[in-house]
Amino acid sequence: MFVAREFEAANAKYVASFTKGDLQLPPQRKVAVVACMDARLDPARALGLEEGDAHVIRNAGGRVSDALRSIIISQQLLGTREIVIVHHTDCGMLTFTDEVIRDKIRGELHQNADHIAFLPFGDLVQSVKDDILWLRNSPLVLDVPITGYVYEVESGRIVKVEDQ
Repeated sequence: MFVAREFEAANAKYVASFTKGDLQLPPQRKVAVVACMDARLDPARALGLEEGDAHVIRNAGGRVSDALRSIIISQQLLGTREIVIVHHTDCGMLTFTDEVIRDKIRGELHQNADHIAFLPFGDLVQSVKDDILWLRNSPLVLDVPITGYVYEVESGRIVKVEDQ
């Protein structure tokens, strides 16, 4: 059985008690969260978010440069005025380099992925600092509060990264 069929069954149960159809389009807490796509990280639960509270933008590593399109839309069209970045311990992005994954794609798929920046990193805390600085220096991002955290997959705790 495909997992998608399990999702369909779960959705039927969700729909039966759904009461949030009147939520407004802009996020009520006016915050955009950029987080890693890792299945062990549930940003809503870890940060105490409910439907309608925030934009949660996820990608491999939670890299902000990969989320720029969504951040711009979030700020310019939907009024977010704060950004939170969440990277995490034991991240897969710490385990490879662009060269390693490009070689794997060449070898297994016989395709060239040299034009793709996979954005791995070698230092978890530094990756959060780099992403904060990248956003602050982007002329496409509003001057808003930006806070970075490392989520500990082992404990569920977020640890603030001081960017100064």
